[in-house]
Amino acid sequence: MGQKIERDHQRFRKIVRGKVKSNLSKYISRGELIGKKGRDLISIPLPQIEIPQFRYGQNGSGGVGQGDGDVGQPLSAPQGQGEPKAGDQPGGHILEVELTLEEMAAILGEELALPRIQPRGKKNILTRKDKYSTVRQVGPESLRHFKRTYKRALKRMIASGSYDPIDPRVVPERQDKQYRSWKEVKLPQSVACIIYMMDVSGSMTDEQKEIVRIESFWIDMWIKAHYQGIETVYIIHDAVAHEVDEHTFYHTRESGGTKISSAYEMALKIISQRFPPDQWNLYAFHFSDGDNWGDDVPHCIELLGKELLPRLNLFGYGQVESPYGSGEFFEHVNELTDEHENIVVSRIPDRDAILGSIKEFLGTGR
Repeated sequence: MGQKIERDHQRFRKIVRGKVKSNLSKYISRGELIGKKGRDLISIPLPQIEIPQFRYGQNGSGGVGQGDGDVGQPLSAPQGQGEPKAGDQPGGHILEVELTLEEMAAILGEELALPRIQPRGKKNILTRKDKYSTVRQVGPESLRHFKRTYKRALKRMIASGSYDPIDPRVVPERQDKQYRSWKEVKLPQSVACIIYMMDVSGSMTDEQKEIVRIESFWIDMWIKAHYQGIETVYIIHDAVAHEVDEHTFYHTRESGGTKISSAYEMALKIISQRFPPDQWNLYAFHFSDGDNWGDDVPHCIELLGKELLPRLNLFGYGQVESPYGSGEFFEHVNELTDEHENIVVSRIPDRDAILGSIKEFLGTGR
C-alpha cells in the first residue's frame, strides 16, 4: 500500500513539473510566484482540467437549434432586467501545489537548458560542524544513549545472575551508562555574493522596477541552487548611490539625474571591504533604462573593465526599456563583451522578454 502511494505521489509530482514547465513563461512574466514564496516552498496555481460534456438548456428558450428564426433574432435568450443577483453555479477550481525552491530551480534550468554554474577557483570556506557520531562513557545526562545503556546493563545483570525474568527490571549502574558524543567535522562551503544595482532616477517607472524584481527573483533562485552560502547586496542610484535593504531597493524612486559610476564605485568599495575575490564567488547585475550623464560614461567603462570585471564571476547589464530613457548606455557596455567573457548584456523591453533575458545572463555557466 505504501509503495503504491509513493508511486502515485511521484507520478503526481511529474505531472506538476510538466504543467509548470509548459507554463513557465506565463508564471515568470506575471510575477505571481514571488508573492506566494515561503521560506523553502513556492505555491503554484494549476487549473484543473475537466472532461468536456454537453450541457442542455431549457426547451423553447430560443437561440440556435430551436426552430426557424427571423432575421435579426438574437442567438441567445435576452438578459433580464433588474438588480444583479449572486450566482448559484460553481466556478472553475484552481489547484495549488507546492514545489521546493530546488525543484523550481531545476525546472528553470531544464526549460532554458542552463549549464551548471562552476565556482571560480577555490572560492570555498571551511565551516566546522559538530557531528554526534561516537559514544563515550562520560557525559551529561541529557545525552545519555538509552538503548546502549539498557543493553549494557542487561548483559551485566544476565552475566552476574541478578536478572529475574519474573521481575524483569533493569537498573543501570554507573559502569553501564553510555553517552552520545561528537567530533568536529570540517565542511567545505561554497560562498557567493550577489550585488544588485538599479537606477531609481525619474525616468525609471514602477513597471520597469517590477520587471527588475521578477528577473532578480529567478536569478537569485538559480544561483542559490549552486552555493551553500549566499549574501545579497542592494544598491540604488540616481546621481548618487546608496546601499539599501531589499524592500527599499524595489520601492524607491527619485527625481534626480543619473550617474551610473556612483553605483559601480559603491559596488567596488563593498567588494574590497567585505567580499575579497579570493574567498567569494561574486556576481553583479545592473538594471537601468540606459540613461546616463554623458561625461560619466568613460569613467563607467574604465571602472568596469579595469576594476570590477577582474573581480567578478559574472557581470550582467540589463537594460529595461523606458519611454523616458535614451538607452545609449547599452552600446557602451556592449563594446566590452568582445574583450571580457564574464560580461553579458541584455535588452528587456517588457515582461515577455524576462525569460529570454534570464537565459542570456545565466547561459554562460559562470
